[in-house]
Amino acid sequence: MRVPEEVLELARTAKGVTVLTGAGMSAESGLATFRDAQTGLWAQQDPSELATPEAWEADPARVWAWYRWRMTLMTRAQPNAGHRALAEWSEAGDAHLWVVTQNVDDLHERAGSDVLAHLHGSIFALRCSRCGQDADAVGEPLTEPVERLDPPVCVHCGGLVRPGIVWFGEALPQDALERAEAATLSADLVLVIGTSGIVYPAAGLPIMAHHRGVPVVEINPEETDLSDIATATWRVPAGEALPALLTALRENTA
Repeated sequence: MRVPEEVLELARTAKGVTVLTGAGMSAESGLATFRDAQTGLWAQQDPSELATPEAWEADPARVWAWYRWRMTLMTRAQPNAGHRALAEWSEAGDAHLWVVTQNVDDLHERAGSDVLAHLHGSIFALRCSRCGQDADAVGEPLTEPVERLDPPVCVHCGGLVRPGIVWFGEALPQDALERAEAATLSADLVLVIGTSGIVYPAAGLPIMAHHRGVPVVEINPEETDLSDIATATWRVPAGEALPALLTALRENTA
């Protein structure tokens, strides 16, 4: 695959690259995006009705069952070629990559990347809903979805353990947002991969870069709300674009 000349030149000369990834990146590994229809038991369920503190308070066993099934699906999924290419690019050492993701899975980490910030939290970073202490017990893996499942109990206070993600109505983790903003302001290039650009404050990061004159490259098969501010757009999936870009960079420095 031929890499657009402008994209290759921007990547070749950048010493610091901030990579912002969204649901489209994980979708290439077979994970449905949050708003896509779920399968089986949850096919007719609106996920937003389960992703709130109010839903947890009303029926924690129902909410935990849905998230425990999502954990199972994420564990079964494997990093795709785009995830692996980012990890290899970082290991090459020609540029420093800061990976900032809106995804709550661990596919970047399993591919070998160090993630600077999970802006919306991580589904596997469990914590007590009462005392806030970290937890590491999720119970036995599910073989199929269930309607209700009792959450694990915190060993510190006896409260119920919840997934460590940001629900609707909750603030983003401030430390993660600050790290992401700092990386965006330090970068020579911002890559925006597989994100719709409609969820803030994550979508504000490439806009911040654009206003400061930092080049923004969008890799996405579809046009998004961020396309107009992009320095260059590449309308291919990340699983195809990133390996091709890595190959081109290696050939360029050989």
